[in-house]
Amino acid sequence: MSTSTSAGASENDGPAGGPGGGGGRSAQLKHTGLRSGWTTGACATAATTAAYTALLTGDFPDPVTITLPKGQTPAFALAAEELTDAYAMAGIVKDAGDDPDVTHGALVRATVRRLPAGAGVVFRAGAGVGTVTRPGLPLEVGEPAINPVPRQLMREHVAQVAAAHGGTGDVEITVSVDHGEEIARSTWNPRLGILGGLSILGTTGIVVPYSCSAWIDSIRRGVDVARAAGRTHVAGCTGSTSERTVTSLYGLPEDALLDMGDFAGAVLKYVRRHPVDRLTICGGFAKLSKLAAGHLDLHSARSQVDKGFLADLARRGGADEELARRVAAANTGLAALQLCAAAGVPLGDLVAGTARDQALDVLRGAPVTVDVVCVDRAGTVVGRSEPRGPQQV
Repeated sequence: MSTSTSAGASENDGPAGGPGGGGGRSAQLKHTGLRSGWTTGACATAATTAAYTALLTGDFPDPVTITLPKGQTPAFALAAEELTDAYAMAGIVKDAGDDPDVTHGALVRATVRRLPAGAGVVFRAGAGVGTVTRPGLPLEVGEPAINPVPRQLMREHVAQVAAAHGGTGDVEITVSVDHGEEIARSTWNPRLGILGGLSILGTTGIVVPYSCSAWIDSIRRGVDVARAAGRTHVAGCTGSTSERTVTSLYGLPEDALLDMGDFAGAVLKYVRRHPVDRLTICGGFAKLSKLAAGHLDLHSARSQVDKGFLADLARRGGADEELARRVAAANTGLAALQLCAAAGVPLGDLVAGTARDQALDVLRGAPVTVDVVCVDRAGTVVGRSEPRGPQQV
C-alpha cells in the first residue's frame, strides 16, 4: 500500500480556467475580473481518472488532466492517493475560484475497484456524499447524489483510461467528500431529501463566480454590446444548458446571449431603459417558476419555488383538486411538473406565460416583445410562451 498527500491545482486553458474571449457569457466572465473554479463533478472526474490509471498501471498521474464538456483541459494536483491490490483512491481539493461556494476547499475522493467484465460503471455514495430519498430529482430514489453530467463525464474518462491501458472499463466508483455531511447542512440537500452529504454537481465542470454587483454590471455591458452590434433579439439565460437551448431555437450569435444567472430583474430593468426589439428569457423550469411568482432574484438563498403557486396554476390549466393537492405537496418543482405532465396539464406553458407577463410588468411599457422558454436539466423544452409586447398586455 502507498499513501501520500499534497495540495493545489493547476490549469492550462487560461488564467481563469473558464471560457475564452468573444461576446455573451464568456465576455461577461472576463468583464467581472473574477476567477472561475471547478465543480465537484470535475474534481470527482479527475480523482476517478487518476485512481483508475493507478489501478491499471501502478502509478498515479499527478497532475491529472481531464477534458470538460466544452473542451477545456484543466490539470489537477492530487491531494491524496492510496493504492492496494483491491482498489485505488485519489483525492482532489476543490477550488471554487472567487465564488462563495460552501464546498470550496473540500477534499473530493474517488475510490475505484475492478468489476467483472460486462458490469459497466457502478456509482456508490461514500462518506459525505448524499443519497436521494425523495422523487422529483434527476436521479432515482436510492441512488447516490451524483448528477447525470458528472456521471457521464466519469464514464467517458474511465473508457479513455481503459482504452489507453488495457482495462475493461468495468469499475465501481465510490465518491466521497471529507466532512461532506457537515457541509451539506449549509445547503438545501436535507430539505430536498438528499441525506448523508453533498451532491456531486456540474454541467460544464466550471464554477462561474457571482459577485452580485460585478455580475449585474456585466449584464449591462452585455446589453450594451448587443445593441452596439445591431442585435434586435437578445436572450437572457440562467446558465449554459438554457444558453444551448435558446441558441438551437433561434440561432442567436454569441454577443446576443446574456448570462443573467439568477439576476432576472437586472436584465429586465436595464432593457427597460435600453430597449431591444425582442427579449427571450430561457431557464430551468424551477427558476422561472420563481419569476412567474414575482421574484426578480432567482437565487435559492433569496427565493424558493412556491408549490402552492404552482398548484394554483395547475388548477388554471384544468387540474382537479386531488392533482392540485399533490402538486402543492411535491418535493420539487420538477416533481410538480412531472405530475402535471402525466395528467395532461400544461404546467410548463402556464409558468412560461405567467413569467412572460411578470417580465412585461417590470418592463413598464418599454417597446420590447418578450417570450419565455422553460427547460429541464437536459435542455429539453418543457414550457414555452407566445411572444407578447406591451401593446398586447
